Parts: sequence; structure tokens; C-alpha cells
Amino acid sequence: MSFGAYLLRRIIFIFPMLIGISIISFIIIQLPPGDFLTMYIMQLQSRGYKLAEDEIARLKDRYGLNDPIYIQYFKWIWNIVRYGDLGRSFSYDKQVKELISERITLSVIISIFTLLFSWGIGFFIGVYSATHQYSLGDYIFTFLGFIGMSLPGFLLALIFIYISLSYFKYNPMGLFSAQYLGAPWSLAKVLDMLKHIWGVIIVLGIGGTASITRIIRGCLLDELRKQYVITGRAKGLPEKKLLFKYPVKIAINPLLSTIGWLLPSIFSGEALASIVLNIPTNGPLLLEALMTQDMYLAGSFVLILSTLAILGSLISDILLALVDPRIRYGWG
Repeated sequence: MSFGAYLLRRIIFIFPMLIGISIISFIIIQLPPGDFLTMYIMQLQSRGYKLAEDEIARLKDRYGLNDPIYIQYFKWIWNIVRYGDLGRSFSYDKQVKELISERITLSVIISIFTLLFSWGIGFFIGVYSATHQYSLGDYIFTFLGFIGMSLPGFLLALIFIYISLSYFKYNPMGLFSAQYLGAPWSLAKVLDMLKHIWGVIIVLGIGGTASITRIIRGCLLDELRKQYVITGRAKGLPEKKLLFKYPVKIAINPLLSTIGWLLPSIFSGEALASIVLNIPTNGPLLLEALMTQDMYLAGSFVLILSTLAILGSLISDILLALVDPRIRYGWG
């Protein structure tokens, strides 16, 4: 099969997958008992308010909750396809795409910087550990890697906040100084963000750095033991040329195959760590939508994340084929 035919077939398969994912995600969001209006009424009752039956009926009609689930789904998906309208958030009483657009810039900036930090440091540490196996540096990086992989992001965020406040009198929460909160974007605001963002990147990137280090180290060690590397050394090839010509290229294949997971994470950001650090990314918004059963907001998030995962998987396959000739041979 040629590359063009392979790519066309994959693109065609994307559409039924997206339809299936949208149906499943909408049903899953509806599975918990009750709905947004039920929770809203309970909150009002806990504050001493009591709604009349006609008011409850009016709210159900306003939110479209009187319709069967399949009618709600078809209305939602039709508005997306025809108008690009993701629906209206019940909690915020705003358009979903407006809520997402308010946070997507910061989410993407933080995620991209975090990925560059994780991949850059993790790659070089992984190569060093593999080429210096059982050295003191390898033991240190392996020990730190296990710690980084075992600690969740929100716990690292709490530790970082404690150390910053206790020993450096620095508050790492938030991305902007008080005078720039709510201010329009400007060069001064960007510079202020860059002064605060480094701590967030380190906290969010430690886990990813440890994981990438372990993957590169394990794959590269496996490649360095293969016969073609031994033969290259016997022929007197320079060690750097021998290392980076084939073994390193093959060792990064597992990383390229995970790009499908990276696109959703770039869009959403890490929810719990963002909440702890008071970072207004899309992750906390998604978590809140799920907790309040804000079905159009939560459903739109799930649909967007699923779409990004499918596109990321396609990009991963293409990059793997470009980097590894063995995959291209399978196309004939």
C-alpha cells in the first residue's frame, strides 16, 4: 500500500470514530443520576430557597432537559456541524467556545513550554544514562526518575508551594502579579508571566521528564546491544556518529508514538496541579463541568480531546514512518 492510500484510509476512518466517540461521551456524561438542574435546585434548597413547580418546568424547558437524550444529542451535534456552536454552559450561562477560548491561550503556552522542558531534559539524561550505564550519574538519575514518576503532579505542586513560601518567601501561585490580573495582553504582561511561569513548568514537567528518561534509557540500551552497533564499533566508527545515526533514532520511536496523548494534554493541561497552583487552564474547567454535570461543556471537552487524540495518533504514525524505514516497507 502506498503512503497516499494509507493516509487516505486513515482520514476516512476518523469520521465514524468521531461520531461513535461523540455518542459514547454524551451518554457517559448523562449516566450519573440527576442532571445540572437537579444539583442547582439542591443548592438553592440548601440556602433556604424553594422553587415552584412552574419555575422548575420553565428551567427544564430553557435548558432543553425535557427532551429525550437522543434528541438532546442530535440538537447538540447538529449545531456543532452546521454552525460550529458547541452549546451553552449551564453553570456560566455563556457559550462553551467562549469559555474555552478564554483559557486556551494559557493552556497551550504552559503545555508547550512544559513539553519542551520534559523532552529536552529527559532526552539528554536518557542518552547519558544509557551510554554511562551503572555509573554514579546513572544511579542518581535513575533514583530521581523513580521519585519523579511516583509523585503525582498535585503533590509536587504542594511541595513546591511549601518550599517557596517557607524558604524563599516567594508565592508561586498564579501566573500574574496583582496589577496584571484581568488586564489586556501587552508586552509588560507577557514579561510578568514569564517571571512566574518557570515554577509551573518545573512542577508540571518533572513527571514527564522522568518518564521520558526511562523510555529513552531502556530503548537505547536495547539498541546498543544489537549486532549492527557491535559491528560498527569493530569497524572503528566514531562513537558519536555510531550513536546518533541509528540507535538514537530508533530509541525515540516510542516517544513519537505517544504524540497522540500529547495533543489532548496541550489543550487541557493538568487539572489537579493547575487547581493547586491557581492556574486558569482548561483542565480545572473540565473537572468543574464534570462535577456539576454541565453536559454541553463537559461533552464539548470530551469531543475536542478525543478529536485531538485521534489526530495525534495519525501524526504519530506519519512521523514513525518518516523516521523508521522499516515501517515504510510495510506499505509495499
